[in-house]
Amino acid sequence: MPRVAIIGTTTWGVTLGVVLARKGMEVRLWARTEQESAELRNARYHSDVLSGITLPPQLSITSSLSEALADAKAVILAVPSQRVRQNIKSVPDHLDGSMLIVSAAKGLEIDSNKRMSQVIADEISPGFWPNICVLSGPNLSQEILRDLPAVAVVAAWDEAVARRAQKLLNTPNLCLYTNTDVIGVELGGALKNIIALGAGIADGLGYGDNAKAALITRGLTEITALGVTLGANPLTFSGLTGLGDLIATCSSPLSRNHYVGVELTKGRSLEEIIKSMNGVAEGVATTIVAHNLAQQFELEMPITEKIYKVLFQGLSPRQAALELMEAEARHELVGRRWQLFSLFKR
Repeated sequence: MPRVAIIGTTTWGVTLGVVLARKGMEVRLWARTEQESAELRNARYHSDVLSGITLPPQLSITSSLSEALADAKAVILAVPSQRVRQNIKSVPDHLDGSMLIVSAAKGLEIDSNKRMSQVIADEISPGFWPNICVLSGPNLSQEILRDLPAVAVVAAWDEAVARRAQKLLNTPNLCLYTNTDVIGVELGGALKNIIALGAGIADGLGYGDNAKAALITRGLTEITALGVTLGANPLTFSGLTGLGDLIATCSSPLSRNHYVGVELTKGRSLEEIIKSMNGVAEGVATTIVAHNLAQQFELEMPITEKIYKVLFQGLSPRQAALELMEAEARHELVGRRWQLFSLFKR
């Protein structure tokens, strides 16, 4: 069986390693330190992630990057979005012409406002750019570890590359579709986390399913408006990495971003909530980037604006909800600098 390297012992990184190893693939998981690597090797157990699930024997852990990447058909970067650049900088010397480079991070880089595939491209030779893929979709790790059925999308600019990644990474319980809209797939996976923060706030305030359905729907329209501005295909956002991921993340208590939204309604500070979590709620950093992009393109993004003010400017969750409800309602596909109305007008 082919070999796959995974960079990062995050929840998603370990989860992908487990499901690929269960398929019978040889998986090498790279840990940043020898101490972490030794603990995982000796225990065959990741207490923060696996909740009692033993690591398969086909999954090995190493702190040697050269060992992890040797003869690998693909390297998967499953680290928080703000650490992707730091991690990919260590990889180029170990790449070869056929190795797939798969981003499994759902976020946007704060300093540059870039998508993860752009960050990766910045740090590797242009000759490897065609091998860059992105993996996204409605994928809650705890369900996938329990072998519950799930689907995802692997996207690359070249359909042949996407199909090669699909064939390599598809498993019996994680079915992969392909797409060539890399921009849309990445933005859907990143921006839905902002709306999930809002969904958590709505649930925390006890606003009911009608309000949450409205938030999800208006959030999807807002995501699509920014996506189209940045060059995405609007139809991508009606698919797995848009609507599908949005539903899962906004509806499930397993979602970290939803959790953060709920906890904010209890009067806890963002700093306190983040310190209490094992993993990263990507929506926090993504809100900063989306807010920056909205200002750059003079886009009307009211949900993003309110979430930004709740997170960073002291606006109370309840007041944010009231202000959204008091906003002037117009045609639902019209907003300042949106291109949606012309695309969908009937």
